Order: sequence, then structure tokens, then C-alpha cells
Amino acid sequence: MSSTNVALLPFPSTPKLKLYHFMIKRNTKAIRCCKNSFESEQKNDVIIVGAGLAGSALAHSLAKEGRRVRVIERNLNELNYGTKRIAGELMQPAGYLKLVELGLEDCVKEIDAQRVLGFVMNKDGKSVRLPYPLEKYDSDVAGRCFHHARFVQKLREKASSLPNVVMEQGTVTSLIEEQGVVKGVRYKTRTGQESTAYAYLTIVCDGCFSSLRKYLSVPKVEKLSHVAGLIIKKNNQFAHENYAQIVMGNPVSLLLYPISSSELRIMIDRFSWNKIAFNMQWENGTFLDNYCGSSELYDAFISSIEEGEIKTMPISSMPATPCLVPGALLLGDALNMRHAITAGGMTVILHDVALFCNLFRKLNLNDAAAVTKCTQHFYNMRKPMALKMNVMADYLYKLLFASSNDELSKQIQQGCFNYFSLGLGFSRGLMGLLSGLNLHSWTLLLHFLAIVIYTTGGILLPIPTPKRAFAAARFLLGVAAVIPMVLNEVLKQAIYTSKALDKNM
Repeated sequence: MSSTNVALLPFPSTPKLKLYHFMIKRNTKAIRCCKNSFESEQKNDVIIVGAGLAGSALAHSLAKEGRRVRVIERNLNELNYGTKRIAGELMQPAGYLKLVELGLEDCVKEIDAQRVLGFVMNKDGKSVRLPYPLEKYDSDVAGRCFHHARFVQKLREKASSLPNVVMEQGTVTSLIEEQGVVKGVRYKTRTGQESTAYAYLTIVCDGCFSSLRKYLSVPKVEKLSHVAGLIIKKNNQFAHENYAQIVMGNPVSLLLYPISSSELRIMIDRFSWNKIAFNMQWENGTFLDNYCGSSELYDAFISSIEEGEIKTMPISSMPATPCLVPGALLLGDALNMRHAITAGGMTVILHDVALFCNLFRKLNLNDAAAVTKCTQHFYNMRKPMALKMNVMADYLYKLLFASSNDELSKQIQQGCFNYFSLGLGFSRGLMGLLSGLNLHSWTLLLHFLAIVIYTTGGILLPIPTPKRAFAAARFLLGVAAVIPMVLNEVLKQAIYTSKALDKNM
């Protein structure tokens, strides 16, 4: 047997082994760096634009589920954030229940928040107390009033405490879109540097002055009025402690509520505010005395005006008209707004946050088709609750605040006040709607019709003269302005969704 000679390669020397090892290590490190670079560019699971109530609550809830969340907010400073803010200070009981559901109820502690047990309607020195229907709930369930900036700062702190939340200050300028799918955002950092961030899902909740809603909806913003707000110090207990108050006057109407143990917020529609400014001497203190019985409160009111401690902001209404854009979603005031008189805004926002988290909890955000389908489902499922709060807010505003100084306006307000004074199921059902605790479709429809019929009867009686008939026709014509909203939001959506909603309440 012949032997075969096999040429063996010489075994590398020790220096060469070290060189090979270095080259392999360097290349492996380079590959790892490339991979890490790609992952850091992409992936955040969710980008949230805005760290107000909606953004902060959503960031905390998503992070608890293990999502990697990046929040970009244009102003993270509490003092600057709250400088011009006079809305979002009164939370209805249903909003507090959603806060508990989201595990955020401790955020209203240690900020001197005040419990609110209902509303008081005041007119011509008479008042009627309208408590919330809270008998079936735990003792801690009630409305809450507070400084909005303090509350939001607590939410931000709670969200930031989670390791998978990155919260940074920056201004988002546009959405990054590739082949019709939103992949992330372009933004300016705190130092003004242009930057980008990527995620599977981008949620825009940058508030009532949103600059991005135009990319994700067809916004139809209606500016209802401007509201002037001022804070007055209360040195003693005032009438109807732990109740918010609506003062029905002509031409002056106010919304008043405590925002701390020593402060009251007064909100005045711009029309009424002008009247106060020009007729302060004419009022001579009697107006405030009608509902608080306190000359000290009147003096504090005058002092606040003289010192210029007055903030103003526009009040707008905007129905939700979102477009289905893959990879992005609208939420909060960027999606939907209503008048602030019923304080329903925070309730709607927290309801939407809880609904979103329930729908998206087990969803693979990398599945674009599934995310788009779930987004459509979210927009549809939020409508029944939101539409009722919208109708209540805009309807009551038109009845109680948007009035002129004429006899018909006085009759309308008197009719509403008399209806609120009926008690029994009338005021209870109304407060169930206002609090967000009873949002059945038929309850809203029945109260809507009952107030119209009761007020019309008050205008016509005792004798339906031609003058009274003309006034009643004017009232019905004014109420007709609400009908398109009722038809659009109640009849169109609630008829086929109310059964499902009522079953889940």
C-alpha cells in the first residue's frame, strides 16, 4: 500500500494568533455596533408627542405593560407650563374613577386638591344644590379640583419613574412618513438641534393648540369665546363648601370652584368679562353677595382685577374627525374638544387613555395592519362616551352663558333654573350625565327634550300672546343650533352602539 503525502499548513505562530483574534474581535464589535445603531434609531415601541394629561397618563400605562416609550414635550417646566393655563382644573367623578383604573389616583394627593361633591346653580339670590349620585361608590370617589400644572407635573414624575420611559424636552415639527406609514417624528431639541426619533407607533396628543392634528384629521375648530380667569383668596369658609358653582346672571355669568384650600377660581365668558370691567361700580358688590354672602370675597375679587392677575384663553369646540393614518394616532384635545363649562374634558381624555390601553394591550405594534385595524376600532369605540360629554357641554353653554342682555335670555335662564330645581329624578339624571357616571343615550335625549319643553312652556305661560309665541320661536331656533351636533354625534353613532356601551357600564 502506497502512502499519500498530505501537505500540512504550518501552525500559525503566537503573534499571528493574536492578530487573528484582534481582527475577529474588531469585526464582531463593528457588527454589534451597527446592530445597536439600527435598534437605537428605530426602537422605541411608542413615541408620544406631548406630556400633558393625555401624554403622561398614556406613557405611564404603556410603560407598565413593558412598552418602550419616548415622550417629547415642548415644555417640561411646571411654572412655565402653568403660566397661561386656566382649564383642566375640575375633574368629574367619572374622570377620577378612570384615574384609579389607570393606577394614577395618588397624583391628586399632596397637591392640595379639593373634593367636589356636585354643583350649585345660583340665580337672583336663590340657589339649588345638585349633588353627584355617588351613593353606590366608595367614599373617596368624588370630583377633584386642583392647580392643573401641579397635577400634570405629578403625572410626569410618575411616568418618568419607570425605567422604560424616556421623557425629553423638544418641539416636534413634523411626522416622518414612508410609503404612507408614519415611522416617527422630526423635532428640535431643547438646544435647537434638529433630530429624529423612530417608533412602531406615534401618538399625537399635543393639546388644544396642536400643530400636528392637520396631518391626522380634518379639523373643524369652532372658537366659541374667550374666557377670563382669575384666582381669589378665600380666608374663610364660603357658602356651599366642596361644590362648584354656576352663577346665572344677565349679562354676567360665572363658573366658580376651589382649586386649593385657600383659593377660588372664577371663570368669566369674555362677553360677561367686558360687562364686569365697565359696570363694576354699577354692580356695587351686590352680585357676588347674592351667592357667597361675603364682602371679603367681593373685596378679593376687586383686588385681583386691580392687580391684573387675570389670565385669558380661547375656548373652542372641535368634533373628532380623524383620518386613518397607519403608524399614527390622535388623542386628547388634539383629537376632540368641547366647552369647558361642564368640566368634561379630563374625563373624556382619561376614558380614551384607558380604552386605548385595553385595546392595544396584547397587540404586536410591529404588525402595521393589526395596528391600523385597532386604531379604527379605538376611534369608533370612544364615540359613544365622548359624544354625550360634547353635547352636554355645548348645549349647556348655549343655554347658560352664550346669552345677550334681553328679556328672552332671562326667560331661558329662568326656565333652566326652574328645571334644575325640580329635584327627584330630574336633577339626579342630569347630574349623572354631568358627572360622567350615567351616560346612557336615552337619558341624554330625554333631558335634552325635557329642558326644551319646560323652558318653552315657561316662555309661553301664563298666556301665549303673540309676543310670547315669537320669543318661544326664537328660543327653539336657537336650540336648533345644537340639533346638528345631536344628529351627527348621538343619532348617527349612539343608536347602534348604545346597547353595547350600556352593557359595559
